[in-house]
Amino acid sequence: MNPLRTAPELPLDVLIVAPHPDDAELGMGGAIVKMISEGWRVGVLDLTSGEPTPYGSLERRQQETSAASQVLGLSWRHNAGLVNRALEATLEARGLVAGIIRQTRPRWLFAPYWEDAHPDHLAATQIVEAARFWAKLSNTDLPGEPHHPERIFHYYCIHLRAAITPDFILDISDQWETKLESIRCFESQFITGRPTEPPTLIDRFRDDAAYWGRLINRRYGEPYAAREPVAMTSFGALI
Repeated sequence: MNPLRTAPELPLDVLIVAPHPDDAELGMGGAIVKMISEGWRVGVLDLTSGEPTPYGSLERRQQETSAASQVLGLSWRHNAGLVNRALEATLEARGLVAGIIRQTRPRWLFAPYWEDAHPDHLAATQIVEAARFWAKLSNTDLPGEPHHPERIFHYYCIHLRAAITPDFILDISDQWETKLESIRCFESQFITGRPTEPPTLIDRFRDDAAYWGRLINRRYGEPYAAREPVAMTSFGALI
């Protein structure tokens, strides 16, 4: 029996695809907490284990991912088992993700921003965008029934020192502390072996969130991009 299809949380409202465990937390941990608190069914698909890293291990990264998922309130998280540092937009990877999309049936997809210095992040976005198209195909041996998510949005978790211009910024003032707690769960990535004199890496994450918050006259924010226009039914939700 396929656990993807029998999980009680399915179908999902939102599926977030991350190259590595910790990217979803960094890029949109605030949004995850906000959506779950509003009753949305949210899932995360990590494409790789994220290992090896200097201070991590496969077992430790799995423990950290489980802890972060509990902090965020996630009830569905899956690892695709693709190879860290060697992620490629192959037909096999596209089919794997398309099959997961067909089984989880999300309304919206979230993927990394399409410009980055990290090859895994670039490949992840290419995989997701192609898999979204493949997921709607009929007459195929992919698992599940055809499904086409309505929208795909892009979160920022980039390795470029770039002055980005997002399409919209989400107010995460009330969710910031929970997001930060989820990031801290990945001690092997962001705390162990890192400089302890301020500004630490954690300080930088807070500074970034405060910068995006200032642009919308809020304490903390998260930036997002979209290749397609963002649709609205009213101006009621605008800050």
